[in-house]
Amino acid sequence: MISEAANNVFNLAIHDYHKFDEIDHVFENPYAADTLEHLLYLKCLIDTAQWHMEDVVRNPEIDPQEGLYWKRRIDKQNQLRTDTVEYIDSFFLNKYKSIQSLPDAKINTESPAWAIDRLSILCLKIYHMREETERLTATETHRKQSFDKLNVLLMQQKDLSQSIDELIEDIQQGKKKMKVYKQMKMYNDPNFNPVLYNK
Repeated sequence: MISEAANNVFNLAIHDYHKFDEIDHVFENPYAADTLEHLLYLKCLIDTAQWHMEDVVRNPEIDPQEGLYWKRRIDKQNQLRTDTVEYIDSFFLNKYKSIQSLPDAKINTESPAWAIDRLSILCLKIYHMREETERLTATETHRKQSFDKLNVLLMQQKDLSQSIDELIEDIQQGKKKMKVYKQMKMYNDPNFNPVLYNK
């Protein structure tokens, strides 16, 4: 099942990141460059670094210049995340290019890679919520509330994993079409952002 493999890779990436817990630490991808696992590991490392950037920028006492610095880094990181999701979709497009869709095949609301993107973020939420259930500096009430939220996240992970596996199976059987649209983000492109092209 693709979801089991993805969850295992995501958990490894999150574990590897927290061995150093440094946004700018350079990691060596343990998977061969032409594999889906390589892309999944990269994707989750990007997400994990961005998670911690978001923590930094939300410090209410942050210097405005430093806050702007982190905001721009987050924008770049988010573009990298989007690019990597599209690489993952390209992997699936290539893998299933010979599949003949059935005449009544439907299109899913999101591509496999964007569903997998949500699974990566969910793994991060689970990791950090589990930390909150064990944080000794937190109150017992906080730990209990975190435990309840963790159970909901784990249920969500199970449901999302099943949905991803069903989507892939439907694509393999021709019941759903593999159709992908590029994100075409406009605010990062000086040709499309009016604040930039009107300067």
